[in-house]
Amino acid sequence: MREQVITPRATGRGSQSSKASAGGMVQRPARRERGASARQRDASGVRRALSYFPLVGKITLAVVMGLLIFAGYRAAAAASFFQARKVEVNSTSRASADEIKGLVRRAVAQTGVWRADLDAISTELQRLPWVRSAVVSRVLPDGLRVRVTERVPRAVVRTSAGRLVWVDTDAVMLGAMSPTDQMPPFFIRGLEEAETSAARAANRERMQAYEEMRTEWERLGLSERVSEVNLDDLRDVRAQLAGDDSQIEIRLGREDFGNRLNRALLELDNQRNTARGPFIMYIDASQGVAKGSHLVVGLRPDAQVTSTSETASSPNDAEIVKARASERPAPKEKQANRQSVS
Repeated sequence: MREQVITPRATGRGSQSSKASAGGMVQRPARRERGASARQRDASGVRRALSYFPLVGKITLAVVMGLLIFAGYRAAAAASFFQARKVEVNSTSRASADEIKGLVRRAVAQTGVWRADLDAISTELQRLPWVRSAVVSRVLPDGLRVRVTERVPRAVVRTSAGRLVWVDTDAVMLGAMSPTDQMPPFFIRGLEEAETSAARAANRERMQAYEEMRTEWERLGLSERVSEVNLDDLRDVRAQLAGDDSQIEIRLGREDFGNRLNRALLELDNQRNTARGPFIMYIDASQGVAKGSHLVVGLRPDAQVTSTSETASSPNDAEIVKARASERPAPKEKQANRQSVS
């Protein structure tokens, strides 16, 4: 029997391995540089980003414009929503409600009700003549409410120009007196008209003196006998009498106005029917009514009385003197003006 040996066929790999083994060299593919590959990838990313930038920019711009338009719309809508349409003012007797409403509307025209400066509006309202205080509150969404406390006219002052003007207890000039107003017991004069803090403080002191004498004179029933009081110098207050005694001045000093006026009027009534009665120009009661004090009855310089009677004492220990020529009698127009107003 014959033996057969089968030799395996050589494959490609085997031939290559054989060739490699035969030649002693193996050929391999060249490797790429890593740095170059990274730079290429970065450049490619930048190019892709640049290619998307116009689209992103357009989208961003559209979003910003949309937000601005929305904010503007909301602001416009809010301004219209809070625009003042109603202004309520509590009932007033002297202050003009229309004037108050007009001032408030002008103050909130730009800001609306929501952003209105209520304190500033109150301060502005208190500059009106008859407004003592004002409280402003919001009535959302489109209303404002104003509560006004009016100044109360307390006295009528004669100004340096001769006008008769109402004032309150703070000596704030409120407005001219009208023929239909109720007459005060008497007028006052001598208030300072300068717009300074010192003048206002001095006028408040004068009004305190006025309140004091008015209370005392009404209690004693003397108010109707006085036409006008001069408060120019609070250390030398002087009262001008009314009616048939309108040319006579009573000098009261700085205090105890009720008792001093009462004593001076009693002396005047005692002197009225004497020879010197028609010539009385003033009675000085500024020394008071205490024991030992005395009145001074001043006569006009043209008084036709004997020298004895000129210096004689009255039953009430009043000193009779002639007024100096420089002491002028009270102007006649004072009483005439009072009658014309009434």
